[in-house]
Amino acid sequence: MIAGVDEAGRGPLAGEVCAAAVVLDDDHSIVGLDDSKKISDKKRRELSETIKSQAAYWSISVATVEEIVELNILQATLLAMRRAVEQLSITPSLVLVDGNQDPMLGVPTRTIIQGDRKEACISAASILAKVARDDMMLTYDKQYPKWGFAKHKGYGTKQHLDAIRTYGITPIHRLTFEPIKTLLSSK
Repeated sequence: MIAGVDEAGRGPLAGEVCAAAVVLDDDHSIVGLDDSKKISDKKRRELSETIKSQAAYWSISVATVEEIVELNILQATLLAMRRAVEQLSITPSLVLVDGNQDPMLGVPTRTIIQGDRKEACISAASILAKVARDDMMLTYDKQYPKWGFAKHKGYGTKQHLDAIRTYGITPIHRLTFEPIKTLLSSK
């Protein structure tokens, strides 16, 4: 029972950070797993459905914008990872975590830099986390259409920064992230 864990959304200026945990089923190999950033949105969505239907176990969790502001993005990411593992209906015998930070899960854990390119279970977690986070940003785009979240997913693109300067911030913006922090202090 080896679980892979990865996150999506550490870098954006807005929205939650998502994490997923996946235990793959040895009887089903899923073709096309890779780092979610290397896969098209359409293919990620197809793989997400396949993972959900064929993985032995999976879960998706978040750390809120408030938790990101309170704890910092690294600690909030680790919190989301812990939540994802805790939400699995089994306790894994080993957890493989993308990156070099141990989320302190209380079970044997191995961190793997670029693990989403090396371990199928981490790739699967990467895909689930990315699709879940993108879906959240699509929902936010409907709530806050002037900011363009459907297009940039909260990252600090020119379009997003222009929208912040024009319309201000929303409740989903991370107040401790630059340039939002500087923009707020200058007002």
